[in-house]
Amino acid sequence: MARPTKEERKISIMTKALELFSKEGFYQTTMPSIAEKIGMSVGNLYNYFTSKEMLAKDLILYIANILGEHIRAINESDRTTQEKIEAIVHMYFKIAKDRPETIEYFLRVYLSNREVFQNCCSGMICVSAFVTEMMIFFEEGVRCGELRDQDFFSAFGLFMGYLGGMVFINGENILSKPLEEYEHTIAENIYYALKTR
Repeated sequence: MARPTKEERKISIMTKALELFSKEGFYQTTMPSIAEKIGMSVGNLYNYFTSKEMLAKDLILYIANILGEHIRAINESDRTTQEKIEAIVHMYFKIAKDRPETIEYFLRVYLSNREVFQNCCSGMICVSAFVTEMMIFFEEGVRCGELRDQDFFSAFGLFMGYLGGMVFINGENILSKPLEEYEHTIAENIYYALKTR
């Protein structure tokens, strides 16, 4: 059996570190605790990531790329804008259910500890793979006449506010039904809030 490549090992480290960061938060998670979870020495961990901040940055890039790839596939599909919204909501809620640490990291570490990312991820640099695909989605919806032309960040904030809010409420065990049972209603609300009048 072939030994994992350095890139494969790096992704394995990020996957396990993601769990710690999402549960413990940025400041409570240490490089020694990550190394222990992975079963490697701290010195070896530093061969892959020179600092906790660099690991945190690579994690947000990794998550943004995953989300961006999913949305790119939806953007390239032969669907109406409303069907694309349904697909994006489904994808986001599925990731929140199957890999909750992914969304939890975004909400709990990236958005809550912006000071950590100032030097390496100013603005939208670290989430550009995701944001770019959302821009394409909105532009295409406007071009087709299904969505009204408006400021991108207003539309993006509305869309992500619905998704992030529902995932947060679900994480707090407040919802009376499983998260996936809200998909259609949330997608419909987003569509009616963004569509042309």
